[in-house]
Amino acid sequence: MAPEPELVIRHATTDDFETWFELYDAVAGEGRWIGGEQPVDRGRRREVFERYIASDDATTLIAEIDGRVIGNLGIEVSRGIAEIGMMVEATWRGRGVGSKLMESCIAWVTEHGAHKITLTLWPHNAAALALYRKFGFVEEATLHRHYRRHNGQLWDAIGMGLVLDWGSPGGPEAP
Repeated sequence: MAPEPELVIRHATTDDFETWFELYDAVAGEGRWIGGEQPVDRGRRREVFERYIASDDATTLIAEIDGRVIGNLGIEVSRGIAEIGMMVEATWRGRGVGSKLMESCIAWVTEHGAHKITLTLWPHNAAALALYRKFGFVEEATLHRHYRRHNGQLWDAIGMGLVLDWGSPGGPEAP
């Protein structure tokens, strides 16, 4: 039996846009896992992708095997809070790609002074919920009928957070 090819996690470059976009378009086409839906606005996605690459407060982590992009995790830090979004190609889900992306994400946001990581996901995404809980994220909010999909449906979302800094003092209501 051949060994599993090596999974590499690295920071995206502008040269990654086409392969990243193919993945984004495919996952958006599934219509169940990410906020993006088809038809995807390629120009707008390119703007956001390049903004993350050019920013000191954002990055896109790429998961690749044999030079093929199979996942990504986008991070943007503002006022010490890192907002993230992640996707993994369907054939690679449940094989540790999300965990490796999360490990790299936590290291990057810690180096960039974030005190918390936040994200939103669909309540039906049980695998993602389990992944985030494994890394210590907790559910902080249910956003009822929050996102309007192209078909007119209003989907709930779950807001999750991972506090990285428990040592700094809390606000006036903190115990």
